[in-house]
Amino acid sequence: MNRTILHIDMDAFFAAVEQRDHEEYRGKPVIVGGLGTRGVVSTASYEARKFGVHSAMAMEIARRRCPDGIFLPVDHARYRAVSRHIFSILARFSPTIEPLSIDEGFLDLTGMERLMESPRAYGETLKRTIYEETGLRASVGIAPNKFLAKLASDLEKPDGLVVIRPENAEKILAPLPVSRIFGVGKKTEARLAAMGFRTIGQLAAADRRKLSAALGERMAAQLIALAHGRDDRPVEPVRAAQSIGREETFEKDLRAREEAERALLSLSEEVGWRLRREGLSARTITLKLRLASFDTFTRSKTFPDPLSYDEDIFAAAQTLFREFPLTPGQGVRLLGVSASNLATDAEVSLFDDHEKKDRLYSAIDSLKGRFGETILTRAALVEQKPKI
Repeated sequence: MNRTILHIDMDAFFAAVEQRDHEEYRGKPVIVGGLGTRGVVSTASYEARKFGVHSAMAMEIARRRCPDGIFLPVDHARYRAVSRHIFSILARFSPTIEPLSIDEGFLDLTGMERLMESPRAYGETLKRTIYEETGLRASVGIAPNKFLAKLASDLEKPDGLVVIRPENAEKILAPLPVSRIFGVGKKTEARLAAMGFRTIGQLAAADRRKLSAALGERMAAQLIALAHGRDDRPVEPVRAAQSIGREETFEKDLRAREEAERALLSLSEEVGWRLRREGLSARTITLKLRLASFDTFTRSKTFPDPLSYDEDIFAAAQTLFREFPLTPGQGVRLLGVSASNLATDAEVSLFDDHEKKDRLYSAIDSLKGRFGETILTRAALVEQKPKI
């Protein structure tokens, strides 16, 4: 089947929102992420990238490379609001959208040929509409499949628009490094380089038996198909969430159980708020714990009736934490709370104080919805807590 797939990727999204909303940041290196000593860069503006700063870099390294940069914390609520606006625009251009993250997604344009002068003109109109309504730039790739469309959107960033046609796909792919193939990380890239495969073109010409012997039949088949520009995956509209969670890496290891439990309470509040906002509750609560040694553990508990209230989620997470065999003074580097085995509100059982709690949390959620997630917090969390 001949498809027309569009991939859109907002350029330096978090930093771009900050520059749009603060005139004094425009044209300057803006770096958004965790500001603590263990923080990492979420997004760097293109001005910051000239200094070698990039996403997933340790914030300490970013500060050394760009000492005069503007360093900002992540404003999740604001970025989500902008993202919702952008995806509402995308919905006008295609009925089939697959979000990949807060700032990128696929649109299936197959069968829409009569609605557009050309795919390129359609992409230009989409980019222009987003800019006119949000003040933000996007890069677009259009191709016969998802792999090529995503690759195309990255070829001329920022503010790019690249169309890859079936007849020129392999020519465009051939000189690119194998790392541009989806799923090829640093380890696989090193293994391929050791075998003499540094470009996609070299990989496309590989002996499949040799590649299978080194990487396994399944991976070899997938890599060779992608190297030839073949990808049969359909654009799939967003699926219902399978879990809702929040985790935090602490600037300093937590040594006292009281500190850890205070952090768990804060995380439970966030998870509870997100569940109720989506009209969901959860039967399974999972605790994630990473020690100072980087050993990581998870513990879960499933309940007969679904939970959505902060104190119930916290009670479950606290129980799991207290059951964990920590030695005195053993440092905790990361804690996470997640809710899964989700149910809709219609499935929630009405027990005892459910009605009273429902009224209380309706009031709390109304305030959070109007004034932001941090408008209310528990007294136990007023003390300074570790930050990311």
